[in-house]
Amino acid sequence: MTQTLRRRSVVFVGGGLTAGLAARQMMASGIDVLVLERGGDLAGSAAATLPNQRDELRWGVRNGLIQNWANETYTLRHAPGEEALPIRRMEAFLPGEGVGGAANHWNGQTWRWAEYDPALRTRLESRYGKAAIPREMTVQDWGISYAEMEPYHDLFERLFGIAGQAGNIGGKLIEGGNPFEAPRKNEFPQKPLEILESGSIFKSAAQSLGYKPFPMPAANSPRAYANPDGVNLGPCQYCGHCERFICEANAKASPMVVLYPMLQKQRDFEIRLHSQVTKIIYDARAKRVTGVRFIDLQTAQEYEQPADVVVLSGFTMTNTKLLLASGIGRPYDPKTGKGVVGKNFCYQVMSSVPVFFRDRWINPFMASGASQMVVDEFNGDNFDHAGLGFFGGGYIYSNVTNGRPITSRLLPPGTPRWGSAWKQANADWYSHAFNVAVHGSNYPHRENYLDLDPTYRDAYGMPLVRMTFNFHENDYRMSEYVTNKAAGIARAMGATTVGTPQPRRGDFDARQYQTTHTTGGTIMGADPATSVVSPHLQHWDAQNLFVVGASVYPHNAGYNPTGPLAALALRLGDDLVRYAKQPRLL
Repeated sequence: MTQTLRRRSVVFVGGGLTAGLAARQMMASGIDVLVLERGGDLAGSAAATLPNQRDELRWGVRNGLIQNWANETYTLRHAPGEEALPIRRMEAFLPGEGVGGAANHWNGQTWRWAEYDPALRTRLESRYGKAAIPREMTVQDWGISYAEMEPYHDLFERLFGIAGQAGNIGGKLIEGGNPFEAPRKNEFPQKPLEILESGSIFKSAAQSLGYKPFPMPAANSPRAYANPDGVNLGPCQYCGHCERFICEANAKASPMVVLYPMLQKQRDFEIRLHSQVTKIIYDARAKRVTGVRFIDLQTAQEYEQPADVVVLSGFTMTNTKLLLASGIGRPYDPKTGKGVVGKNFCYQVMSSVPVFFRDRWINPFMASGASQMVVDEFNGDNFDHAGLGFFGGGYIYSNVTNGRPITSRLLPPGTPRWGSAWKQANADWYSHAFNVAVHGSNYPHRENYLDLDPTYRDAYGMPLVRMTFNFHENDYRMSEYVTNKAAGIARAMGATTVGTPQPRRGDFDARQYQTTHTTGGTIMGADPATSVVSPHLQHWDAQNLFVVGASVYPHNAGYNPTGPLAALALRLGDDLVRYAKQPRLL
């Protein structure tokens, strides 16, 4: 029997980065906030403390911090006409579980997107003409400008102690920073991380070709840091245990370090763990939500949680799934192009060129998730695409994040895959190789979308999310072009061996990790006919329902998505305070 709980002012579904940031903005307002999180609290657990934190097999290979695929997974097909099948063990991307979500096991690479990204459609049409954009490329503007987001970018960087080198302060270009950076008001709160040997090699080669390399912006603290809320970060130890791991030194800014311990001390804040939300309760006639339904995973008791405001703050697929399962908004139909929920699902297009140095000591074991050097000349629309046959791009960087022994095995072409020669090659090249990598964009395609699978269900009786997704011609052409630019940098390094460039080819493969950067499905925009939520992240069909997370991005840039996601979450927190005072369409 379902039990009804007392009404709460604002209920967040998902206790990750976005919920923490939005809730932080609300704490001085007296608004009652409840966060429902399906996982537990990992603070002080084996995942966060030595010696178990360094267990590569447990966390890095068996993905102990990741969503339990036995309970809930996705189905996948590459085109609308195919049959989708469940993915029993997802490797392509890694949704988190527990307080802090995927931001617990991230690398810390923290970008502001390009100034033109929130108005990408306008940018491409104005520069290349409307006819240049393929009909199947459903890019659109966000309905918000970078200038509106800039103060929130600045606040987030101070809260998370982001380390970096500014490239553009108030329109003035700064030597040593990213010349393509969107203009910022202030310098980064911390100086960049130490540059690794791989970064030094990359920097020299890139400069020799006329490029302007710069250090990657990082949420990995180079030194002890106290943020504006009085939360302390420790100095990075360059231990190579960032992605797939919680930082035992509290040097990697994450929600479970920076946000939730502080929030849990607040009178008006509560987080309820092990709470699997299964439905948003929706009054279609009134165009309002009245609360959510969830299962306590420890007791199996079902609850109804009434709420004045509901905020979906989960992973990309979770936000989309709950809207579809609750019948809120019109599902997207790729045949007609009509509908919005599930539209513009995007991923990332990654590629690399391996380099090998017999006489240079790379030492990947001393690394962090974001201590790399980067060039941005071939990202987004930073270069002229006229006549190239594609749009988008990616940043090129010296990709050394770890040297963990089970999975860090970069070997020259022609190396046997087993036996004594394979073992010897591992010994010879472990400390003498790295990838020159491309972190590429993925612009939306008409046939890439999310919906509910008609056949398969999860452990809670809900339909699985069905991913209809594949790489398309724009992705392949972009990857080929930018990877060739990366190969040029690799050849300029003076390496003993430059491996074969590996641009993205073939179908999307769920068994192969790229990034955890999925976007779209509940996209934002100024037009209800083409978007799920408004520029203020307010659902067009229910004014007291908000959605925040990477699911609101109408496209995926060549950058990591965390920066704009955080800025939007902080802005949403301020919007929710305004909405509580005067409920209306913002």
